[in-house]
Formats: sequence, C-alpha cells, structure tokens
Amino acid sequence: MSDKDGFFQAVYQVAQQIPFGRVTSYGAIAAFLGTKGSARMVGWAMNSSHHSKISVPAHRVVNRNGMLTGKGHFGGSDIMAKLLENEGLIVENDQIINFSEKFWDPSKELSS
Repeated sequence: MSDKDGFFQAVYQVAQQIPFGRVTSYGAIAAFLGTKGSARMVGWAMNSSHHSKISVPAHRVVNRNGMLTGKGHFGGSDIMAKLLENEGLIVENDQIINFSEKFWDPSKELSS
C-alpha cells in the first residue's frame, strides 16, 4: 500500500463518521489528520472514493465556504446537492446556505 493509499484510507475513515445531515470541509479533515496543508489531497481522496470498496459519504465534504466544489464527480451536476438536501441542508447556487449550523468539525467531534 502506498502512502497515498494510506492517506486516502485515513480520509475515508473520517468521512464515514460525518453524521447524517452534517457536513465538513476538506481542510477540516486535513487538519484533523495532522496534515493541515493537504486539503487538496483530501479532495482527491473524495474524488477517488467513488471507486472505493467501502461506502464513503463524499457528498458531505465540501470546501471551506460550503461550496459544492466536488459536484462534478457525482455523475450529474445536481446529484450532490440533492443528496445534501435529502439530509436537510439548504443548497442554493451550489453553496450550502446553512453551512455554519451544519458544519461538523472532526477535530472537536473525534478524539485523535
């Protein structure tokens, strides 16, 4: 297993713990894993999660402003938004309107 594979698996383990109806950011996952500058790598992990053997709720990971920057990896331009709306989030113009109230910070919610 490469370092990248190990990192992706660690990202998936964190993402799997995001509760229904909540979201986190690429940067929050990176910070929790002790790799604060690797938000982009977290994004790459989310993009690759669609090929993972385990279920990863990648739709619950967005950018630091609540934008659905990964929406193109869901097989349609509105699928990510629909998944989030089905969990009670409000999405307008590819941005989560109630982002601050729905934000889940793994550094506060999980013990490392």
